[in-house]
Amino acid sequence: MLPDLIDPLLNIINSSLSLGYVPKTFKLAAIKPLIKKTQLDPNELTNYRPISNLPFLSKILEKVVSSQLSSFLQKYDICEDFQSGFRPYHSTETALIRVTNDLLLSSDRGCISLLVLLDLSAAFDTVDHNILLNRLENYVGISGSALAWFKSYLSDRHQFVAVNEEVSYRSQVQYGVPQGSVLGPLLFTLYMLPLGDIIRKYGVSFHCYADDTQLYISSRPGETYQFEKLMDCVVELKNWMTSNFLLLNSEKTEVLVIGPKTSACNNLKHCLILDGCSVNSSSSVRNLGVLFDGNLSFENHISSICKTAFFHLKNISKLRPMLSMSNAETLIHAFMTSRLDYCNALLGGCSARLINKLQLVQNAAARVLTRTKKYDHISPVLSILHWLPIKHRIDFKILLITYKALNGLAPQYLSELLSHYSPSRPLRSQNSGNLIIPRISKSTAGGRSFSYLAPKLWNNLPYNVRDADTLCQFKSRLKTHLFNLAYT
Repeated sequence: MLPDLIDPLLNIINSSLSLGYVPKTFKLAAIKPLIKKTQLDPNELTNYRPISNLPFLSKILEKVVSSQLSSFLQKYDICEDFQSGFRPYHSTETALIRVTNDLLLSSDRGCISLLVLLDLSAAFDTVDHNILLNRLENYVGISGSALAWFKSYLSDRHQFVAVNEEVSYRSQVQYGVPQGSVLGPLLFTLYMLPLGDIIRKYGVSFHCYADDTQLYISSRPGETYQFEKLMDCVVELKNWMTSNFLLLNSEKTEVLVIGPKTSACNNLKHCLILDGCSVNSSSSVRNLGVLFDGNLSFENHISSICKTAFFHLKNISKLRPMLSMSNAETLIHAFMTSRLDYCNALLGGCSARLINKLQLVQNAAARVLTRTKKYDHISPVLSILHWLPIKHRIDFKILLITYKALNGLAPQYLSELLSHYSPSRPLRSQNSGNLIIPRISKSTAGGRSFSYLAPKLWNNLPYNVRDADTLCQFKSRLKTHLFNLAYT
């Protein structure tokens, strides 16, 4: 059946691309509202995300265009270096590793850092099509039939709302890129391209993930006037967003002061003026799904993981008598292991007390899965399940990202944190593949940064693990090595 469809499908796609035209039926979206968070009020319309359900053929066509556009952007290095949304080898974890690394190194030098998480209201829905086409033509360099295709893609779009088998009337879409489409997120990141140039003018560090933008700047305790640069930067960003039909929500913008508990740091928490309004910093903020606190201990984040994981484990334990071993393990990995592993590269160097809290979660999951008694030794059970303990899972993730960074499979902003060891004179160690371990002042700050911890762990790996030819081979050898360390 499928081979019979390939030729007609190719004809449709190639005709669309060559003519610079998108069929009208490909641009009709069924909007199915999806509540943003389960704890939000379902009667409040602003708590829903308008997800566009588009025709299957439309998504195939968008996938082809997205692939070609991504290759073009990568070839000519057009993307923003510190934009991690919807890009190959980029993720929320790589973004947070870089931000955390910078903040920890600043703390290691005794500096105070200010982290501002900007919130945009309905960012995808307010994109102006004329401005977007101007970005594609003048910033990206798209012209001819390709630009005509994007004009056709954005024009004459319609949508209707579908809830409980009831549908609304069709309305024309004059602004925004469809959420739930393949091209929408990529087009939004191109719409935001000028943002980086504005921020760099003020000497402020930043990182973006789609519409989530975080700004941070560090300063010596006696030079907190430097933070005025960040405040001025936010003012210009808001003006730019206003002129580009984007709304910066000052009320939901969060601020976190990171650094030693000095009088300057405490005073800063009470005198922040952001966008003309006095803003009190928070004790912790949620940054791309991870809770950041004032000293980057991640204690609140780990407590949140444990609370959620035990809640799910309690429900799974009630179902365990009715489940097979494989089905129960699938549930545990889906609801618990995924949470234990999410951005766990940030937890390298955390205190043994906090790591042990996560280990207790894994131990409890193993007991429920294997029906092991409460006071039976758990290490043999974890070994039989072939589960790496939490500490080694963290090391596994850090080393995996290190391998990717050294082999062109990670963002450039992580690769530039690692340097190969090259002695000034011939030594036996010059071909060992070691990395340079930078000097630090404090093991509780600089010692937890990726730029310090990754080379330290890498240099301790056996040569046969580091010398793996492929990523799959490296993962296999690395897990075997860590497994032997944990249980042998």
